[in-house]
Amino acid sequence: MKSVWLVFTLVPVVSAFYLSKQDEFHFKSWMAQHNKVFNMEEYHQRLQIFTENKRRIDKHNAGNHSFTMALNQFSDMTFTEFRKSYLWSEPQNCSATKGNYQGSNGPHPDFIDWRKKGSYVTPVKNQGPCGSCWTFSTTGCLESVTAIATGKLVPLSEQQLVDCAQDFDNHGCYGGLPSHAFEYIMFNKGLMTEKDYPYTAVEGICVYKPLLAAAFVKDVVNVTAYDEMGMVDAVATRNPVSFAFEVTSDFMHYHQGVYTSTKCHDTTDKVNHAVLAVGYGQENGTPYWIVKNSWGSSWGIDGYFLIERGRNMCGLAACSSFPVV
Repeated sequence: MKSVWLVFTLVPVVSAFYLSKQDEFHFKSWMAQHNKVFNMEEYHQRLQIFTENKRRIDKHNAGNHSFTMALNQFSDMTFTEFRKSYLWSEPQNCSATKGNYQGSNGPHPDFIDWRKKGSYVTPVKNQGPCGSCWTFSTTGCLESVTAIATGKLVPLSEQQLVDCAQDFDNHGCYGGLPSHAFEYIMFNKGLMTEKDYPYTAVEGICVYKPLLAAAFVKDVVNVTAYDEMGMVDAVATRNPVSFAFEVTSDFMHYHQGVYTSTKCHDTTDKVNHAVLAVGYGQENGTPYWIVKNSWGSSWGIDGYFLIERGRNMCGLAACSSFPVV
């Protein structure tokens, strides 16, 4: 009986050990790819989180979805940790229900991408562990609007907004709104370049120098809340447009395809991340937005993502805006 006992106990132990080694192999490969180093306690904690994320990704990709997920630089984080570091700590009040945008009567092209129209969009940037996405949405939009008006594409300072725009209901690394940031730039009479006021990913003392202001705002245009066709008109006829939406856990590992969600909300009070619509199109019958993110070029589609258009997906039409220069 003793030999039988050994056979029955060894089978599950060997199986569990094999799975653990596979998980560790994937984790160590991921660590090497992303230059991650952990102490022993952190290693086992992050290994477990990584493995859970990988299994969730694999399960999603085995199903029938309009987008795929993949491991990325965030794969050792829970969504709670990710949300605390990279998204707004609390949703911002962006309920400008009646906007001042006056749209055209169209018609609108089926496809537009401002990256292909000329030198109008700066490279994807990386906000780091700071909920300053609103500043990147702001600078990205102002960079493009200024380039369309002047022919000169100049990277602008997110750090100035993080450090200096609090009087306009913005909160540094804890959230803010592009529309409020445009108002700050308008009343402040300028925004410096990224070179002259570089990004640090932490809130510091405001050191704005008016003589070095490189971009200016004459007016702020808000698209009426939930008017997604107004956004289409603005992107088609004017310029890229800043908007906010609600990020939920599956978006953290977005890889490619048209993102849709049944978990997110579509109201102004739930949005927690600001980005930049640089165009739109259609794939397999599904209309989408082309969106510039601020999580680095290794995330998503070289730092961009596609999200379903026409259904106010995740509240993306709740509060969109752009500046006039």
